[in-house]
Amino acid sequence: MVNGEGWVPAAELERRTIRRADFVSCNQAFIDCRTPGSDRKENYSMIGPGVTQNPNQVVNLREPHGFNIGAAAMPHGITNNLHLHFTAEVFLCFRGEFLLRWGADGDEGELVLREGDIASIPTWIFRGFTNIGPDDGWLFTVLGHDDTGGIIWGPSVLREAERHGLYLSADNRLIDTVAGDEVPDPAELVRPMAAADIAALPSYDVAKLRRRVATTDDLRWSSRALLGSALPGGRAELATVIGFGMTEDRDQEPRIHQPHGHNLAWLRAEPGEGLLPHRHDETQVLMVKDGEWEVTLNRHDEVSVRLGPWDMVSVPRGAWRSVRNVSDDTATLLVVNGGDGRVRLEWDEEVVKAAADAGVGVDHNGYLAPYHLLPKPVGR
Repeated sequence: MVNGEGWVPAAELERRTIRRADFVSCNQAFIDCRTPGSDRKENYSMIGPGVTQNPNQVVNLREPHGFNIGAAAMPHGITNNLHLHFTAEVFLCFRGEFLLRWGADGDEGELVLREGDIASIPTWIFRGFTNIGPDDGWLFTVLGHDDTGGIIWGPSVLREAERHGLYLSADNRLIDTVAGDEVPDPAELVRPMAAADIAALPSYDVAKLRRRVATTDDLRWSSRALLGSALPGGRAELATVIGFGMTEDRDQEPRIHQPHGHNLAWLRAEPGEGLLPHRHDETQVLMVKDGEWEVTLNRHDEVSVRLGPWDMVSVPRGAWRSVRNVSDDTATLLVVNGGDGRVRLEWDEEVVKAAADAGVGVDHNGYLAPYHLLPKPVGR
């Protein structure tokens, strides 16, 4: 709930804050939940239901954002089986090491994802992954759009699930005959994809899919990505990963350009630095990777929340917000904004004036420029 001035009450901020301790796992979210080697997956839905096939899955915040955020937690050696998505699926490796494979039989290519890596998997290709790290691993996921359409499982996954009494209805319901569910008429069940349809799916070699992965070494950080970068307290750095998002650096390009229904960037800051007051009209989720961050909403009657590792907050459209690293060391968070286009920021008037005094302004194309070269409003 945001009023016309972009004001958010404290209760609304609390409702939109999802802490790591609030995550609720489901070990029966998908049809492979009894398949040996996949039976110890824990699935989570934080923002939106994602593609879960269990109607009892706990969803922390159901409000539509234009994207969904969830996670898969997996012990060493556990596999998430081959499936395909209709909308974007982005993996955020927050802990561990995962072997990603793709193709109808999982033999078209392989890549390893390590902590800090982000991978955007193309739509309409089968993909699966295994935790090959020594400890429990966490992959967060950002899925494109509110209605994802669900997923299509690989033929071998469906056949193996039937051996364990699990079926999938045409309306995406998990049917568990071991728990007493009756098997519907075969016409009402999802059947394995036909060989001719599989043959018509797109193909990706390793080099082509690698271009959709942003490792920590691939990131290009900009220290002048935002107007506030010219001012104390606003000196955060931005690395665009998916889409141009809210960068105001005309020379900054994202690693991944394809439309996703959302854009995604890393933000990092030294202690005491961050983002000065601004607002925009898109949905936004701020998700902490490391350190401790303070998010403050409103220009008057401010309300704040402190976030630790893996905590997240959904900032309402149009709300004034500022972000500050309150850690003792450099800290990093992930910024996810709705939409495929650029996110145009409206800066607080005091920020605009202070930046102008420092010689920096925003041009009519939304990028930083020398203030003295910009047209001045009549009367100034």
